[in-house]
Amino acid sequence: MYTEFDTAYGLFEGMFAIVFILVIGSFVVMAVKGLGTWNKNNNSPRLTVSAVVVAKRSDVSYHHHANVNHTAHVASNTIYYVTFQVESGDRMEFSVSGTEYGMLVEGDKGKLSFQGTRYLSFQREGEKEEE
Repeated sequence: MYTEFDTAYGLFEGMFAIVFILVIGSFVVMAVKGLGTWNKNNNSPRLTVSAVVVAKRSDVSYHHHANVNHTAHVASNTIYYVTFQVESGDRMEFSVSGTEYGMLVEGDKGKLSFQGTRYLSFQREGEKEEE
């Protein structure tokens, strides 16, 4: 004989399984998309074009962690982005390191090197190339 508790427990098991499958599925989808982008970038030609730095921005995310002894720990992560405009007028935004971000200034002109959606380097006009 089934009781209301058995029915509720069965619903909980079903919902738990669905949520578990959705979470695992989203991780799989993210991994496949990341591998696809990585593969596409690796198979793209390395291009170097004349460009101008037109914008810079950063995206800061905060992570709050509570410890067992009731103290809080806050960590942050910053992703830096630079937008370049090429001679055709098209704009491209790339994620760059903090060092590159700090060295680039809006209005800088030079040669942008990239591979697919992967930023490689920016060589300012008049700056000697490193060997």
